[in-house]
Amino acid sequence: MLDIKQIRETPEEVKTALARRGKDYSAEIDQILALDEQRRALLQKTEALKAEQNAASKKIPAMKKDGEDVTEIMAQMKEIAQKLPAMDEALRETTQNMEPLLLSLPNIPKADVPDGKGADDNLEINRWGKQPQFGFAPKPHWEIGGALGILDPATAAKVTGARFHFYKGLGARLERSVFNFFMDTHSARGYTEILPPYMVNRAAMTGTGQLPKFEDGSFKIQDTDYFLIPTAEVPVTNMHREEILDAESLPIRYCAYSANFRSEAGAAGRDTRGLIRQHQFNKVELVVFSRPENSYSELVTLTEDAEYVLKVLGLPYRVVTQCTGDMGACSAQTNDLEVWMPSYERYVEISSCSNFEGYQARRAKIRYRGPEDGKPHFLHTLNGSGLAVGRTVAAILENFQNKDGSVTVPKALRPYMGTDVIK
Repeated sequence: MLDIKQIRETPEEVKTALARRGKDYSAEIDQILALDEQRRALLQKTEALKAEQNAASKKIPAMKKDGEDVTEIMAQMKEIAQKLPAMDEALRETTQNMEPLLLSLPNIPKADVPDGKGADDNLEINRWGKQPQFGFAPKPHWEIGGALGILDPATAAKVTGARFHFYKGLGARLERSVFNFFMDTHSARGYTEILPPYMVNRAAMTGTGQLPKFEDGSFKIQDTDYFLIPTAEVPVTNMHREEILDAESLPIRYCAYSANFRSEAGAAGRDTRGLIRQHQFNKVELVVFSRPENSYSELVTLTEDAEYVLKVLGLPYRVVTQCTGDMGACSAQTNDLEVWMPSYERYVEISSCSNFEGYQARRAKIRYRGPEDGKPHFLHTLNGSGLAVGRTVAAILENFQNKDGSVTVPKALRPYMGTDVIK
């Protein structure tokens, strides 16, 4: 959520900044400003009446003690008491009308984020690793997994539906090995390990920006106000909702394993085969709470930590900075890691590392106490996949496939797998 003070003081700058995302938010901002003016006027009148009421309540006993007539002042008190409920209700209603408008505005992109309409306008930063050269026609991971008997979408479709998988045998071992390797590696690099709940309440989903905009794309539990998590970012970020943290405790870094659940509404026809776009998938998430002045150096560290596990696995990848038209609504800047997929003949996203600045912290009321002034300030939140597990498995199967249909296990995973080759 944007700072209402920033909108109030520099409305045209905010409009111009948000227009970089490819949509004009002028009408919403003008409506917010009108409601804010109305709210502030009501608040001023209400506070003035309450101050008058408090002053009178202190004055009446003294007047009675001195034998003065309190009829007039009592009548004034009664009039104020009759006015206040209606004014409080008007104030509540105005605030209630303004809140969804504020929640609907996206974050302001960082000034040096490239302008663009979509993924084709993202800016490549660097590449790592060599794309494998095969002496045979490489197969897609779903064919490799099917032939090895380690991926079984057909049975999952019978049990559940499309875009689900059974992992079997060494396929299940590979999936488990990947997320154990990720968790072990990140915790060794200074992240506190978290195993979060897979369901969260509406306040948690609102705090990280999934609601209200993306409710249609979320899995809601019937007859409850619980949602299946789309990412561990939601429960982990909300661990500190409505808290004031010590400045000395920052940065706080968490790594969390979870299953994730997404309806993928609007994604029909995109990556419907294999492990790239599933309704349920495993992921290791990195979440960071930072002081504002350090958050962009933390974004560099976060991106490097996600890159590190790709390097250790030996998977070729590239890093791009998302343009304004491709970036998520909550982010001020996002770096994507894209792993090379031979069957696609292109790089495919495997991690997004984002700095939300104060956007999520303001929604979830996460603050730290400034050591300089002792006052609470909104901190900055960041998160990144470290990494998407199913996509990592898909990349391993494709990049390390052999002519005989077997798959060489990356050295880093062999202690977890107990074998060098899946065959």
